[in-house]
Amino acid sequence: MTRRAFLQFGLGLGLTGVAGLAAMAVPQRDPAGALQWADRTLNAMGTAMTLRAAHADAGVAGRALDAAVADIRQIEDQMSLFRPDSALSQLNRVGQLDQAPPDLLYVLATAQDVARRSHGSFDVTVQPLWLAFAQARQQGRLPTVAEVQAARLRVGWRGLHLADQSVRLQRPGMGVTLNGIAQGFAADKVKARLQAFGIQHALINAGEWAALGQPAHAGDWTLGLANPRDAHRLVAGIALQGRCVATSADDQCSFSPDFVHHHIFDPRTGYSPRELSSVSVMAPTCVMADALTKVIFMAGYDRALPLARAWGVEVLVVDKQGRWKASAGLPLRPV
Repeated sequence: MTRRAFLQFGLGLGLTGVAGLAAMAVPQRDPAGALQWADRTLNAMGTAMTLRAAHADAGVAGRALDAAVADIRQIEDQMSLFRPDSALSQLNRVGQLDQAPPDLLYVLATAQDVARRSHGSFDVTVQPLWLAFAQARQQGRLPTVAEVQAARLRVGWRGLHLADQSVRLQRPGMGVTLNGIAQGFAADKVKARLQAFGIQHALINAGEWAALGQPAHAGDWTLGLANPRDAHRLVAGIALQGRCVATSADDQCSFSPDFVHHHIFDPRTGYSPRELSSVSVMAPTCVMADALTKVIFMAGYDRALPLARAWGVEVLVVDKQGRWKASAGLPLRPV
């Protein structure tokens, strides 16, 4: 799956906006003194990523960002479906890995835990459904009901087995996609890498967003959530406050002009959930924020806030009619 980059815009100091979010900062004096800011931009894991970090020593900031980029490339080597030689592509091709890399095992174990706790609402084995819709789109159509049901029979998180360093797919034709969780993991990995270099101020956009400290001007890192039907308009601003934010929206990759069919699949039906248009989750880690956007997509508009409370996260949801609501604890900012 790919993520469509929205129009880049911001208020104050604008940074790259991806997956429905754009960074904003309100200009004020910098109380932290003269910090040296450095940036890296790259295309990885199907999206445009931007990393920004500050340190009193410009050399330290640069080395920290270079190490973070190397981490992202290593994650791509393990988890990208865009690379035929990745560990994940090998798993899908042969059905098992005997010596899976540690990061891949961690992400798969996390995915399986979320699948268990969500009763299968999150399921990384939906790759056959993606392939059914993508192949039909190449022919200018939607898949037939029979094609969807045939793909759904090859989906099921319980058919993914982890043991020690090995990974196995139980049934022929099964496949795993980590596009609903790997970018969140990448953001967490980058954040930890920057902190190891002593970075205290940074903004990480690895498809999902994480922050340290504050922008070059005082205040908080604030993200503008794009309207899923009009990228020129913002729904709301969200202050990061040191936490992570992930967004999934039906227009990031849609198979039909009406956005009824898109890249988020309900593994229980084989089709996309029909009620919500966009889900943004704020959580302590990006890997959980990323995964939980799909869990809440399945829940729908009325159940979104209670479910977020049950998981201990904050959420903002937008439905197909453009209505939106947010958790009481979500730090919203005017836009």
